[in-house]
Amino acid sequence: MAAAKTDTGARLANAILFPVVGLVLLAIAFSVALIAYTSRSADIAALNSERSLLRGSTGLQLELLAKEQEGVAVWDQAFFYARPETLSTDWLNANIGQWLYSNHGHDQTVVVSVGGEPIYNSVRGQRQDPEKAEDLLEAVKPLIARARARFIASFSRLPSGLYYVERPKTGFTRSLYETGFAVFEGQPALISVTAIGPEMKQFLSARRPPAVLVSLKKLNPARLAALAERSGISGLRSVADPRNATGGAYMMLKSPRAASLGYLTWNAENPGSAILSGVGPVLFFLAATIAGLTGLVLFYTRQNTRRLAESEARAQHAALHDSLTGLANRDFFAARFRDELADWQLGKGLIGVIYIDLDHFKDINDTLGHAAGDEVIREAARRLRVLAPEAATLARISGDEFALLLPDCGSRATIEQVLKRMQDRFAVPMYIGGHHLHVSLSVGAATAPEDSLSMGELLRKADIALYSAKASGRGRWAFFDMGMEEHVRTRENLAHALREAIAREKLDVVYQPQTTIDGTKVLSVEALLRWTDPDMGAISPSTFVPIAEEIGLINDLGLYVLRRACQDAAAWPHLGLAVNVSPTQFRHPRFIEDLRDTLEACDFEPTRLEIEVTESVFADNDTDILKVLTQVQEMGVRVALDDFGVGYSSLSYLRRFPFDTLKIDRSFIADLEIAPHAHAILSTIIDLGEALGMKVVAEGIETRQQAAILQRTNCDRLQGFYLSRPIPPARIVEAEKRLAGDEDASRAISLSA
Repeated sequence: MAAAKTDTGARLANAILFPVVGLVLLAIAFSVALIAYTSRSADIAALNSERSLLRGSTGLQLELLAKEQEGVAVWDQAFFYARPETLSTDWLNANIGQWLYSNHGHDQTVVVSVGGEPIYNSVRGQRQDPEKAEDLLEAVKPLIARARARFIASFSRLPSGLYYVERPKTGFTRSLYETGFAVFEGQPALISVTAIGPEMKQFLSARRPPAVLVSLKKLNPARLAALAERSGISGLRSVADPRNATGGAYMMLKSPRAASLGYLTWNAENPGSAILSGVGPVLFFLAATIAGLTGLVLFYTRQNTRRLAESEARAQHAALHDSLTGLANRDFFAARFRDELADWQLGKGLIGVIYIDLDHFKDINDTLGHAAGDEVIREAARRLRVLAPEAATLARISGDEFALLLPDCGSRATIEQVLKRMQDRFAVPMYIGGHHLHVSLSVGAATAPEDSLSMGELLRKADIALYSAKASGRGRWAFFDMGMEEHVRTRENLAHALREAIAREKLDVVYQPQTTIDGTKVLSVEALLRWTDPDMGAISPSTFVPIAEEIGLINDLGLYVLRRACQDAAAWPHLGLAVNVSPTQFRHPRFIEDLRDTLEACDFEPTRLEIEVTESVFADNDTDILKVLTQVQEMGVRVALDDFGVGYSSLSYLRRFPFDTLKIDRSFIADLEIAPHAHAILSTIIDLGEALGMKVVAEGIETRQQAAILQRTNCDRLQGFYLSRPIPPARIVEAEKRLAGDEDASRAISLSA
């Protein structure tokens, strides 16, 4: 394709250049008049070229100004501290105003709130009254309006109803900005207005205008000199009237409201006049000089035309291919898809559409960094490219998602053979950055004409099949069937109902007592979440908790349980309170702050609270998680390791972090009456906890025999249906009395059982 474009460009250049040569020869024949005309034309062309170079250099400086803003504007902390509810002008001053001045020399920096009022203003790093910036903001109001409009228009809506900001996929910056010119201290200045947005993808319930960052650089003599050097001109300066320009060499600077702010003028080069004065008396030398210059111009034009054609070919290729992997992109994939559907006939077999997703790719990015993540993407693309049939089209859709188009498939078995080769190839670990990584694939497939003859429908159904494969355990493939669509619809209904239940506080919290070893005294209660929907009835936590994690509600759900539990437990000051914390909630950057705020709001004593975590909370990021666990203990809150014994690395976590409590997994308790070695394993775990100075809780006690066996050990607490089922808060006192009462009524444990 590139060669064809180059040949076309050469033919175009020849078609233009040959008539030019004839005109030059004719010009020589017509002597001095035509030479004068040519020299004048050269002067004008040089002036236009200089003006174009200056305009391009100025535009580049505006883009660089926006790029300098990007580091502080596309930033989660800036997005947080510029919002009305979390506004911190001190933070804005230290991290935006002073930073932009000291690092990039921004003369003035203004932050405009989401409501459009100035909330921060600094001049050369010195903080000033925001109201002093109102004249400037009025002058650049169109830029602010366009930047805010672009930010609002960049929101994309998910099927769940949430929105997220879609960053530009290509371009010099990832920010949404507008640039132009303004007046500062009586002189023209470069100005950029950038929407302040989150760095990471965030999910919002509604679109809202952003705060914006306004930065300004005055075109002082030093900057004008640098601009002139980049443009290849000399004597660049600013003037108020174009009549003061030298030789007509000027460029007008317009304000965002299209009014003139002044002019840039420079010492124009006049190559035509110089040639005319040099050749003077000897026409022969004049003709030779013109011929030589013409030859140079022709050569330069031909080379530029060829380069332009090659650049166009590269740009066309880049527009249809992914820059990281070299694979086709979404647009190219869609075009091929439309071509295949247009050419499809009944006798041509099936068209397979396959969606491919790398499992747990986010964990790789979080633990090894984005550079390792990019290398994983490239290696995955190399493997898929080798496995894809010759007639297939492989594309990178986004992030860690790929798509494969398989035309002319004889049957579904043909597609399954391709999928099996993929799974087998990815069973081999990748060696990335000194690490062997096991990266599996989840794959969803749909076929035409069985599932649809619409491109949009086939892609949607392949995506549904991919979700089903992930839900079934990842590392596998699934073909679309109608049951999957019903499952997705049910899940969306559940997600909507759960969001409503949290917002309206329709979820219930019940409590299961933890007792002394003899089962007669309640020492603590564990908070457990229950949900009964008016239409769908009782819904298990194993159903709605994963949905909450997937749609980003798990932190809200966890805080809901913690707040309700602390409020209820205020009625039982003599009892401890255990609350489960999910791995996703625990890794939230505001977890410690949310925990502290909840305890303070409920006036709850931290030493009464115990949070329960499973070893899955570590997720290959032990160092950061251990720091958070240490902060929790420093607050006075106790930490329990839940489901101890089911993970292969539980002992290593005990070595690295001093948990306060071990909760023995219920599977060990269930095996006490049937497995010959269960009692020995259980005793070993209890002795281990005692040796490490940790309390040991056995949960899942369902029979009198299990309780009696545990009483013969050094276990500290019991929990399970045998002692008490989870009960509402109003029945806690009743449960205490029942367990402390008559032996038969309380089902207390005896050694003779």
